[in-house]
Amino acid sequence: MDYYVLTLFPDMIKHGLMTSIIGRAIEEDLLHLEAVNIRDYTNSRHGKTDDYPYGGGAGMVMQAQPVYDAYRSVADRLPYKPRVVYLTPQGRVFDQTCARELALEKGIVFLCGHYEGIDERVIQEIVTDEISIGDFVLTGGELPAMCLIDAISRMIPGVLHNEDSAEGDSFGDGLLEFPQYSRPEVWNGIPVPKILLSGDHAKVDAWRREQSLIRTAERRPDLLEKAAVSPKEREFIRKYLAKSDSI
Repeated sequence: MDYYVLTLFPDMIKHGLMTSIIGRAIEEDLLHLEAVNIRDYTNSRHGKTDDYPYGGGAGMVMQAQPVYDAYRSVADRLPYKPRVVYLTPQGRVFDQTCARELALEKGIVFLCGHYEGIDERVIQEIVTDEISIGDFVLTGGELPAMCLIDAISRMIPGVLHNEDSAEGDSFGDGLLEFPQYSRPEVWNGIPVPKILLSGDHAKVDAWRREQSLIRTAERRPDLLEKAAVSPKEREFIRKYLAKSDSI
C-alpha cells in the first residue's frame, strides 16, 4: 500500500506514523508513506498557500493551485489513478467497513485541509472521497489522515504479523471486542474469569462471543442492526437486556 499525504505539515505526518506497528511496517516495505508539502508547489515567493474567501467572512481559504500541483506531483508518477481522500467533517463517517474497502486500493492520496477549508474547485477536480472521523472540528486534516492510515494498514497482510488479531478487534465482525485479561491471575483482589483458565477453547470462544454480544448491546446497540448475529444470538441479547431491565 502506498500512502501520499498532501499537507502543510509533513513533519507531523512522519513523526506521527514512523513509530510502533505502522513504523515497523514502513521499514519492512509493507507500506510506503510520502508526506508531500503543499507549500513546495505554491507560486508565491513567500510560500503562501491561502487567501481571503470570495464573498467575505472570517478566516482564510487554501488556494486551488498549490493543492492541485501537489496532487499532480504524485499522480503523474503513478501507473494508476489513485483514490483521493479529503478529510472533512462533511464527509462519510469512517468505519471498519470503509477501512476494509480502502485497504484494497494500490495507493491512496490523503488531502489535509486547514483554515476555513480548501477552494471548492480543486476538491471537485481531484477528490474521489470525502471522509470524516466524527462530528467535531479539528485544526487540520493531519490527525484524521493518520487515523485512517493506521486503521487501513491493519488490514494489509503482514502488518500485524498475526492475521487473526485484526479479525478479533472491535468491529471485526460488527461487534465490540470481548474483555481481555493477562497476568497476574488475581490483581487488586479481582480474579480472572474462571472460564479463561479452563483450557477448554470451545467454551472460551463461546464466552467471548457472549461478552461481545453483551458489550455491544449495552454500549453500542446501533451496531447490532448490521452485525453478523444469528437469530439465536439475537434471542440471547433480548433475554439478557430484559433481565437487566428488571434488576
